[in-house]
Amino acid sequence: MGTLLTLSTSAAVILLVICRGFCVDIIGGAEVPPHSRPYMALIQRKDKSLICGGALIKADWVLTAAHCKVEGGRVILGAHSQKAKEREQQSFSIAKQIRYPCYYSDSKENDIMLLQLQRRAKLGKAVKVIDLPTSDDDLKAGTICSVAGWGQTRNNARKVSDTLMEVNVTVLSREICNDNKHYRNNPVITENMICAGAKNGGKDSCQGDSGGPLICNHVMRGITAFGKKGKCGAVDGPGVYTQLTKQYVQWIRETIGGA
Repeated sequence: MGTLLTLSTSAAVILLVICRGFCVDIIGGAEVPPHSRPYMALIQRKDKSLICGGALIKADWVLTAAHCKVEGGRVILGAHSQKAKEREQQSFSIAKQIRYPCYYSDSKENDIMLLQLQRRAKLGKAVKVIDLPTSDDDLKAGTICSVAGWGQTRNNARKVSDTLMEVNVTVLSREICNDNKHYRNNPVITENMICAGAKNGGKDSCQGDSGGPLICNHVMRGITAFGKKGKCGAVDGPGVYTQLTKQYVQWIRETIGGA
């Protein structure tokens, strides 16, 4: 998604890498209190470079975005810092990666994936499961949501944030998001997606934030998906999130055996 303001190094915002010329990171946000988002999952390569974010939905299952290239990666739970050795951290290899059967990288439709961890996480204060939504009622334009991640804090930055960042974003109607001042129906923002940013820009997710949860009214309602390349936080390129519809939630529950 796309909003990031340059704060201090410690307040750097999160960026998500999106497929085929789209980007997602956190712009205009702030560092969260350490371990205050215990459902957050950090997905890294073997060299500890950032791949994506995710959300723990069962002791051995993480929900993320289908476009994230996690092959050979590891999932870190209980993390606040990417670099520091924190006693709260638990590291897992990925036993299975299951993309939604109808994921289309060109249209960005169905950008959702499940990761089964090699073993069950030890749940506690710093590592907790987040509940799946029980309703898929469409979010009204103007709803305030939050998104968190370890992604870049400014466009085209070479570095991502060391610590977990978060920003509030406002839901926009799909009609506005698809108009000629925004995405121009390329790609089409569908009913399976949520568009959210800020009226004047400057608040968004970005490269490195992909796969992280969108929280609205204390409920996970979406997954960070994409934004416009090099325009995180731009007025004409608000972040786009996969909406957790009843269809997706049913697929998740069937795949992981309940939640």
